[in-house]
Amino acid sequence: MQKNILITGCSSGIGWTAAQDLRNRGYRVLAACRKPQDVAIMQELGMTGIELDLDDAASVERAAQEVLRQTNGRLYALFNNGGFGLYGPLNTISRAQLEQQFATNLFGTHQLTQLLLPAMLPHGEGRIIQTSSVMGLVATPGRGAYAASKFALEAWSDALRMELHGSGIRVSLIEPGPINTRFTNNVHQMEQDKPVTNPGIAARFTLPPDAILPKLHHALESKNPRQRYPVTLVAHALTVLRRILPGVMMDKILRTH
Repeated sequence: MQKNILITGCSSGIGWTAAQDLRNRGYRVLAACRKPQDVAIMQELGMTGIELDLDDAASVERAAQEVLRQTNGRLYALFNNGGFGLYGPLNTISRAQLEQQFATNLFGTHQLTQLLLPAMLPHGEGRIIQTSSVMGLVATPGRGAYAASKFALEAWSDALRMELHGSGIRVSLIEPGPINTRFTNNVHQMEQDKPVTNPGIAARFTLPPDAILPKLHHALESKNPRQRYPVTLVAHALTVLRRILPGVMMDKILRTH
């Protein structure tokens, strides 16, 4: 039987790449996008387009109900990939803006997952996968709001994984690092005259979006999926460095790079 997977954030980048790949791999892909015109494109490409704005609780509710209807209440996998970045010094970010960052990157993901678990739990199998970030491992100046939302997503995923132990549903995080997508161009910069940018050295280690696909395949199809999947060399290096270096040394590295 063809397995149903819902992927959020399919308009571009990792979501777009994953949706095309998994459709070709034999999955029935429900591709969620915020804009109606992008939903229409998903339909034209042979997927089931779902309109979803993670920042809007009513939109999440409608999308979940549509997914349940389209799948007859049986969903194999949920790839929580949608999100955005809010960059700038913390003292320039209002409470409302911080709430919006969390609403998209965590609260919407939580609500969607909660609403779709009833389509997974009765069947004793399934996968829930999140796109995290190296900013879920370390925080850097100017990325505090985004990093906080991704740190929270990592903790949320850890708790969910343990709570679902024995249910047959496995939970994993993908931690990409620098990937060549429109994410950076779509970042909301609080200080337009002093935008937060990636260090020049990051370009050497930037990979295309399809670099995540082997990790995604393993998370979806292995009998023993991993808890975390770092993708780029930057993600692998930071995973190790944060474990072995003293905090003051990590601060010095992250302040200057």
